[in-house]
Amino acid sequence: MTWQQGMLLTVLACTLAVFVWDRWRYDVVAMTGLMVCLLLGLIGPEAAFAGFSNPAVITVAAVLVISRALARSGAVDALAGRLLGASGTPFHHLVSFCVLGALLSGFMNNVGALALLMPVALSTARRHGYPPGLLLMPLSFATLLGGMTTLIGTPPNLLIAAFRAEATGARFLLFDFAPTGLALSVAGIAYLLLVGWRFLPETPDPLHEKDAFEVEDYVTEARVAPDSRLVGADVARLAADTGVVVLGVVRDGRHVFGRLQEAVVKAGDVLLLQADTASLERAIEAGGLELVERGTAQPQPGGADPALMEAVVLPNAVVQGSTPSSLDLMSRYGVTLVAAARQGRRFEGRLRDATLSAGDVLLLEGEQARLRAAIADLGCLPLADRKLGLEPRRVALPLGLFAVGIALAGSGLAPAAVAFTGVAVAMVLTGVVRPSQLYQSIDWPVIVLLGAMIPLGDALQETGAARLIGGSILMISGEVGPLVMLAVVLMMTVAITPVLNNAATVVIMAPIAIDIAERLGVVPDAFLMAVAIGASCDFLTPFGHHNNTIIMGPGGYRFGDFWRVGLGLEVVVIAVSLLVIPIVWPF
Repeated sequence: MTWQQGMLLTVLACTLAVFVWDRWRYDVVAMTGLMVCLLLGLIGPEAAFAGFSNPAVITVAAVLVISRALARSGAVDALAGRLLGASGTPFHHLVSFCVLGALLSGFMNNVGALALLMPVALSTARRHGYPPGLLLMPLSFATLLGGMTTLIGTPPNLLIAAFRAEATGARFLLFDFAPTGLALSVAGIAYLLLVGWRFLPETPDPLHEKDAFEVEDYVTEARVAPDSRLVGADVARLAADTGVVVLGVVRDGRHVFGRLQEAVVKAGDVLLLQADTASLERAIEAGGLELVERGTAQPQPGGADPALMEAVVLPNAVVQGSTPSSLDLMSRYGVTLVAAARQGRRFEGRLRDATLSAGDVLLLEGEQARLRAAIADLGCLPLADRKLGLEPRRVALPLGLFAVGIALAGSGLAPAAVAFTGVAVAMVLTGVVRPSQLYQSIDWPVIVLLGAMIPLGDALQETGAARLIGGSILMISGEVGPLVMLAVVLMMTVAITPVLNNAATVVIMAPIAIDIAERLGVVPDAFLMAVAIGASCDFLTPFGHHNNTIIMGPGGYRFGDFWRVGLGLEVVVIAVSLLVIPIVWPF
């Protein structure tokens, strides 16, 4: 091992460890790793930022813009309405959402497809009286499966196409992923519909339509009124009488320390509470409590009561990394953050000082129009069915332009980057997308991640580090055939992707897969396809893919719910992949 290989592998190992640590944003981690490699001389100055001009990065940005235009057109809402109709069984709804989610994610960003369908799924579950958790996890998994069917369905496919172009001189075309992707989508959705849904957690029926969606635990702050019956009682009595969990007591701006359960409640105390919405409501009404933030709500037109609306923090939301106090929602938007919910871990300290992250569910209060404007501006997803007015021209035009781009890329008349960038420009010129929306549509952390990680992948090949790793894997595996090594590469990728971003997984595994194929004397296409599939198959954790993070709160899921449903799906995907890939892409 040369010193360049050793240093590069050390930097990569540290970068991956920080990815797993998940304390810094992944784009910052990736850019830091790139800068370290540049300073160490492992990557030249001329190659350091070449990743940002890679066709894969350009295509991802263009597809994000197109996805935004298709979402605003209302075409998806109309299609979902036709499929679901006014009635139907939960199984009928499950089939409809899985098929539609897989179809959409084949031609738009996974997160975009989920964001379009999740409010409709929540509304459907509430209207028909069954838990939203029955729909959301299968929907999320279906969007991941559908993303494997086309070149633009998910960033890993675009990155794999770029690695193939470097290795063989030819790129994967738009529908080259379809034979394996369709087989996996059909098998995976069949598993979800026949077997997987049976492992979904049993959650209570959703609350009445006027109430919030079913969320396992909200965290909020309530002030003890002078005439509250809780004055003089201890915290343990409050918890026993109302079913809420008291996380802390703030008195005169300072936390009350000592044994919390024995603390005596005084008038004016601010209680940090954690409970479901029903328990919170009982505690507030019976105990003489007042939500701290609700008291700051502005009067509504005509004396109407403020409305409540839930929204989930998306991966690229403006609020991510901010605190409620720093957002100053009342002065900026005229709305207040009443409560928040975070699945899997507890908010520490006061709600106003909590750092918000992707997947958090926010309960906002204010006038309806202001709520919708604030949620849209902050980049969050409202958890309510949208009522969009459809304009025929605005439906037909974006769909028509997108169809032209698909035809150009699918036929090979134009590279995907050129075809879809042209569609995005055409949408701006025709007024489908406003110039200001153009940059808001792009998930810039993903773009930075891709641009920073691609040079690291190139360095793996140029320094010979990929060859070193590939040789070690072959040595450990012994004398086995290509099919066994294909299984090894696929399962290694599947094992890595839950703890890394899927794009980072591809950048690490693709050079290794190419080297293994070369050592075996076979065409690398099958191994690259295995990496693409493995990087898109995170069905085991809520944090390996943004879609799983987003649904965790609204669906009322726990961490273990994902692997219980996803483990069987993972086995199905691996088995079908090893059967289909060698047929479609012979060694």
